[in-house]
Amino acid sequence: MTTVAVTGGAGFLGSHLCDRMLAEGHRVICIDNFITGRRANVEHLADRDDFRLLEHDISQPFFLDEDVDYILHFASPASPIDYLELPIQTLKVGSLGTHNMLGLAKTKGARLLLASTSEVYGDPLVHPQPETYWGNVNPVGPRGVYDEAKRFAEAMVMAYHRVHGVETRIVRIFNTYGPRMRPRDGRVVPAFIQQALTGEPLTVFGDGSQTRSFCFVDDLVEGIYRLLLSDRVEPTNIGNPGEMTILDFARHITRLTGSESEISFRDLPTDDPKIRQPDISVARDVLGWQPRVELDEGLLRTIEYFRQYLQEEGRLEA
Repeated sequence: MTTVAVTGGAGFLGSHLCDRMLAEGHRVICIDNFITGRRANVEHLADRDDFRLLEHDISQPFFLDEDVDYILHFASPASPIDYLELPIQTLKVGSLGTHNMLGLAKTKGARLLLASTSEVYGDPLVHPQPETYWGNVNPVGPRGVYDEAKRFAEAMVMAYHRVHGVETRIVRIFNTYGPRMRPRDGRVVPAFIQQALTGEPLTVFGDGSQTRSFCFVDDLVEGIYRLLLSDRVEPTNIGNPGEMTILDFARHITRLTGSESEISFRDLPTDDPKIRQPDISVARDVLGWQPRVELDEGLLRTIEYFRQYLQEEGRLEA
């Protein structure tokens, strides 16, 4: 049985990856310091013999006293509300944390997959964004702590691959949604769904003309798993190229929830990208991957998750 270590394993994406790795027959070591991760995301795995949970900040020295075959490095604050509140922790996990995990991969002879992000493209001047685009990032702006942490992490991963021969993979993740998103993480999907379900105004920043592309978590996990087992070393976009404006998305959420919520406009945050759409030609050609879950199907599953959460919190009647 191969062993997979998942950093940030109690987070939204990390916990779904723990599930997938276990389903594929791997043993899983989930590592999380619970700054943004939630124990509830992995509590259904607690009694399994092939699952181990370690509470640790990987920005601090770290070692495992057992063999490891794969490392999925997903530890990091990943939403604007988190990395704006935790800028130094975000920079440290992208730099020191990545260094520590690469050191572990080198020692164990493990393959490491880095969770990078579409944010490495910044506010892009090329549309859609291919992996060959170098980006348009403000390194000293408030979002720079996340953008540059991931750009640095990519550079370090490639350096360990070239200098030490470590087997590495890099996934650039575009907007992803689904069950287990943190209810108050500040991202558009949980924000809009909760506001719609509770009858609050949907908060749209700017005039809502900025675009995003939304990928359901099951599709993303499939793409990541294929990338992990592939021979591709260079960064690879994984996301859904179906693009829509934030204003249209807000209206779509109100339709799906049957909500009568109005829309409230706020000032656009500093350096907020105006457009975001992945070019997934590489994923299609190399991995044979493309998203399969239709937007409405994924959103309805996500809406049901948040409906149950709000009912348990007493914020919504059953």
